[in-house]
Amino acid sequence: MSDLTHIDQHGHAHMVDVSAKTSSLRTACASARVITRPDVIARIRQAEIKKGDVLATARIAGIMAAKKTSDLIPLCHPLALSKVSVDFSIDDRGEILINTLCRLQGQTGVEMEALTAASVAALTIYDMCKAVDPAMQITEIRLQEKQGGKSGHWQRNGAHHD
Repeated sequence: MSDLTHIDQHGHAHMVDVSAKTSSLRTACASARVITRPDVIARIRQAEIKKGDVLATARIAGIMAAKKTSDLIPLCHPLALSKVSVDFSIDDRGEILINTLCRLQGQTGVEMEALTAASVAALTIYDMCKAVDPAMQITEIRLQEKQGGKSGHWQRNGAHHD
């Protein structure tokens, strides 16, 4: 069990001690995809969803979620994020691509924060549009890129981030 960082020598879950790690600039980008009908995309673009501005609300929800990741995911460190962004690309055929970026200067990575931001932004879009299309799908929640720390830079093949 010694290879598992969140398990101690007795097999108990514990929070990893990062105090000896070097502080560095750490960035992570994640994405999620919401698949719906073209008419729902048109209603989102035309601000015709009764619950309000779907993308503005999803952006705020994603940012808030990144800041609360340690409250949601057991054993995550509470982090002082210096940047969180949530952006959307909308395809008129019925897809919304969510791209998130989280950054900080610190001793641990921000992958979980970026993934949480993408997940909660997608869930918010679903919540706001479920009355129009309860068959929406949330797919492809995944890490796209991470930088900083001992492991350096990693990027999913074909990943693109602004």
